[in-house]
Amino acid sequence: MDPAMKRGRRVYKPGKKTAGFTLIEVMISAAIVLIGLLAVLASFGAVIASTQFSQQDMIAKQKGLEAIESIYTARNTSQITFAQIANISGGGIFKDGYQPLLAAGQDGLLGTADDTNFPAQGPCPSGVECIPLPGPDGILGTADDTMMSLANFQRQILIGNVLEADGVTIDPNLKQITVNVQYQKNQQAGTRTYTVNALISAFR
Repeated sequence: MDPAMKRGRRVYKPGKKTAGFTLIEVMISAAIVLIGLLAVLASFGAVIASTQFSQQDMIAKQKGLEAIESIYTARNTSQITFAQIANISGGGIFKDGYQPLLAAGQDGLLGTADDTNFPAQGPCPSGVECIPLPGPDGILGTADDTMMSLANFQRQILIGNVLEADGVTIDPNLKQITVNVQYQKNQQAGTRTYTVNALISAFR
């Protein structure tokens, strides 16, 4: 018996080939890992973009609801008649097309002819609305708050009759209000639109 085997040691004979990875297998594995990493980075980019525009979406929603609330308030206080709740092209008082986010005039309604400029506030000049945002501390109302101009926002108020599929008015005492608020995301991505719908009747 071999003396080495007697001492409990295993002897490896030189020249025996061992299995390993070829260069092609390594390159294929690297390509698979790279594709996986690119997919993860793409998903991160989508999440970051969604987070970036979530604030603008909330602002658009709020500005749409504000316009509808002003119409309900004017109806409830009999400040305007039901016939006046229409676009100018339909014999009413609300402007046609997209309008900048100005302050309500003496009538208290948004999107009408007497809308006026907001006063200058901080770095924002007189004109469209400018809202405060929390600064680095994340708390609104502190010294590091910043101001955001809503110059890239526009609002459209559409008022029409509620129609059946064949175009017949369902109820002459019921109207549909559609408020579209659109904003420019960036030059590459174009615009984004948020829509709020509501029904209003001639009766309070």
